[in-house]
Amino acid sequence: MIFSVIFPVFFLLFLGFASVKIQLLAKEQMTAISAFVIKIALPALLLHALASKDLHEIWYPAYFYVYAAVTFGLFITAFILGQKLFKNHFTHAAVFSLGASMSNTGLLGAAILTLLMGSEAMIYISLVVIIESVFLVPLMLTLAEIGRQRQANLASILKTTFLTLLKNPLFLSVMIGMSCAIFELQIPHLIDQVFAMLGQTAAPLALFIIGGGMVGLTIQSFNLQTVYLVVSKNICMPLLVYLGLTYLTELDPKMIYAGTLIAALPMPSLFGIFGQVYGLNEKALTPLMISTLLSFVVVSVLIGLWW
Repeated sequence: MIFSVIFPVFFLLFLGFASVKIQLLAKEQMTAISAFVIKIALPALLLHALASKDLHEIWYPAYFYVYAAVTFGLFITAFILGQKLFKNHFTHAAVFSLGASMSNTGLLGAAILTLLMGSEAMIYISLVVIIESVFLVPLMLTLAEIGRQRQANLASILKTTFLTLLKNPLFLSVMIGMSCAIFELQIPHLIDQVFAMLGQTAAPLALFIIGGGMVGLTIQSFNLQTVYLVVSKNICMPLLVYLGLTYLTELDPKMIYAGTLIAALPMPSLFGIFGQVYGLNEKALTPLMISTLLSFVVVSVLIGLWW
């Protein structure tokens, strides 16, 4: 089982890497493909998976609350240590905290878990997407902007953050899908078929993109904070999620394994993007690269143990 899952994952990563390395595709083209996955294919996949379910099939409060508690516990810890121990600026501490507590759920999570669990994986992924898209990323953006614009009106910052959220296709697809489940609404069959077809492209393209994105990345800013961020994300987060779901809930083992696997995924590419926006550059890209490499080891071990 582990070979049947890991081989296509690594082969797609290799194809993406090789395509950019030999200049079959340019990095700019990979960026366009990434935008297609994040803004069209993955939202279509989530909407298709959620809208066809009843609410009791997609809402697991114990899973949601444990994962959220671990996420925000690690975020707050990293934020405090970032300022007190690592002497980061308020804004930079907020961005680093995202790297310590958020997974690459949209791209890598959707790719690997659908290979393991089929469309059922979208239920577990969607709950994590709610935590990350609705709460975590807006919190990080709000703190980052407060640090950057000390004199800015908090209400203005919150309004801008909220409007950004409303433009996020992942957020909208989860909210619409959950609403369909709550109110027992059905998407017209022909439209749902289109969503299903688009969704089928999300997993392979996501892995292809991640492989291509690794071309040219180097370790240039390795320090104690980098070690802390990687350990927090790749070791502490899956361990805490596993312990929390195992001992604080009575969930099905499959759900516990799915949550742990999502938590073991690397930092999101969004962390690198925000790093560029807020002037961190290599200080963000280095932990992102190390986290990605270490994650494949941890995820491979977990798949070997559980599947």
